[in-house]
Amino acid sequence: MPSFFRRKRLMTVLIVFIVLVGLIGFSIRDRSSISIPEKFLQDTVGWVQTIFHQPIRLVDGIYTHTKDMLHVYEQNKVLKARLAEYKGSIQENQALKKENEELRATMDKSKALSDYSPIQASVIARSSDRWFEQMTINKGEENGVKKDMAVMTSEGMVGKIKSAGAFHSTVQLLSGFDRSNKISAWVEKKKGNRVFGLIEGYDDESGRLILNGIKLDEELKKGDAVVSSGMGGVFPENLRIGKVDEVVNDQFGLTKTAYIKTYADLFDINQVIVVDRAEETVENNNGEEQ
Repeated sequence: MPSFFRRKRLMTVLIVFIVLVGLIGFSIRDRSSISIPEKFLQDTVGWVQTIFHQPIRLVDGIYTHTKDMLHVYEQNKVLKARLAEYKGSIQENQALKKENEELRATMDKSKALSDYSPIQASVIARSSDRWFEQMTINKGEENGVKKDMAVMTSEGMVGKIKSAGAFHSTVQLLSGFDRSNKISAWVEKKKGNRVFGLIEGYDDESGRLILNGIKLDEELKKGDAVVSSGMGGVFPENLRIGKVDEVVNDQFGLTKTAYIKTYADLFDINQVIVVDRAEETVENNNGEEQ
């Protein structure tokens, strides 16, 4: 009896194996269509894959997008930093170029002032409350600077030494001049003789020097050059000051007043020249030098 049951189980296993082999062979052979169970199984697996694939794809897309955004953000930070450095370099180069041009112009002007003793200096400070009136330079008495010496740039006169320390000096700008600070000047007419006048102050509203004491019969024109006359005993002769911008009669109708536009920019000064009269030797009647 046991032998019968063993044979029966063996036959069952053999039949199942034969059926499985047949099914496998049937499924792997080339067919134009698949069976309904296979279709059902294939669709079931496809739907399961779709259900799990969409969230995974969405998460992967979000991760990739976030990663790209972070990468773009880092690149943007680097580019902004480089752009700032580039702008800084451009501004620094422009400042250096301007300073170099001013230094060259100042040196050339110093060479041209052969009749005087030029002292080159740099502006180191301008106070905010007196920006339009005075500034500080890095030369003083140890460099030969003295009170009331003329101060100019390569374009023209800008003021005079107000006070001199050992190594630094304060410059009073032309824009801070009043009637107590006078400059004797010549107006170089384009045609005709020179015309004398006195610079007596600065018109804050128009930003021009005031040249008084011009005779009524003198005809001045816009653009006529104005230079120092040297007759006041303080400023040397023939220092460029500015040019005539407007001429009007004074309030009493006795003389004319000219408004002078300075050659130099009084509000943007970096390099200056302090001008001193060169020592002159004058022979007296006995042939001796004084």
